[in-house]
Amino acid sequence: MTKRKKLMQGNEACVSGALYAGLNFFAGYPITPSTEIAETLAKRLPAIGGNFIQMEDEISSIAACIGASLAGAKAMTATSGPGFSLMQENIGYAIMTEIPCVVVNVQRLGPSTGGPTAPAQGDVMQARWGTHGDHEMVVLTPAGVEEVFTLTVEAFNISEALRTPVILLMDEVIAHMREGASVPERGELLVVARKEPKEPPAEYLPFKPQEDLVPVPAALGTGYRYHVTGLYHDETGFPTGNPEKIDGLIRRLKHKIILNKDKFSFFEEHLTDDAELVLISYGASARAARAAVNQARAEGIKAGLLRLITLWPFPSTAISRICANASAVITAEMNLGQIYAEVCRVLDSTQRSLSVTHVDGTLIQPQKIFAAIKEAAK
Repeated sequence: MTKRKKLMQGNEACVSGALYAGLNFFAGYPITPSTEIAETLAKRLPAIGGNFIQMEDEISSIAACIGASLAGAKAMTATSGPGFSLMQENIGYAIMTEIPCVVVNVQRLGPSTGGPTAPAQGDVMQARWGTHGDHEMVVLTPAGVEEVFTLTVEAFNISEALRTPVILLMDEVIAHMREGASVPERGELLVVARKEPKEPPAEYLPFKPQEDLVPVPAALGTGYRYHVTGLYHDETGFPTGNPEKIDGLIRRLKHKIILNKDKFSFFEEHLTDDAELVLISYGASARAARAAVNQARAEGIKAGLLRLITLWPFPSTAISRICANASAVITAEMNLGQIYAEVCRVLDSTQRSLSVTHVDGTLIQPQKIFAAIKEAAK
């Protein structure tokens, strides 16, 4: 039976996906082009017994989400470039204290106030390296409205399973476009519940890692009392200056994500089996890249597309495999080459690597990418 599709906006799909995943707390501050997420949740969350609060700024928004998550809530906030910058310190705190939450960043043209309604993909590196210190980030980026829904659910699942903040990195085009999307019925998509400790409070160590390197901190207020700090801490949660324990904590925070990355390293291939030229793109740019690849094939050029869905951890293995036999690799994105630089690090030094950049506040067009394909095919 064919599912009935619903006409949805990207931001609306994000809301629906979050609620499907069990969201029951949202704190945020209005900012274009993510505002519809907050506006819609202000109506929908209270109607199902959840909590919505508009905070005074983005710093307090992410802080409120961290506090709610500590108390057992599934929490999310949504913002754009300037607000995402303000959230970085508390994102780092959530990484260190292993507090699950989802942060939606709908990218707009920057730096600074930039172009509030203009599309861009300039926050790619900030999403990975915005907070200080050694750490890993999980960053997902959708290329369509239906995928916004499923990736929002996935973001919550990864966050809960690994106890880490997860970034859903959209661009303005995907957030504001409307297209048909099939919404799954309850039970069709996996929804990961937060683990609860099995041992009694007297024997409880909140930051003792399990076999998957992830600890099981209890929800505050459930009878388990423990200390939470952004300082380096041991398994009790209290600060430590022990070099061995500090080293172990930093490495565990990294490895709990790296060891599980194959479970959420998502990408899509289009006509790559015999491709002599491979395009790499993501988000709205990938829609234009796909059209360019189809045009190239119509003119006898063997081009293919690798669409990145997981940006971080970077899918080096997939890129190496899919581009192994390509004479040239073209990266198309709406920035000055942020992912291109990472692609270059992965490729064999003998392969040609080309960059198509676009930063004028408009959506990158297939013709621009196709021109680069024709040039590379000469």
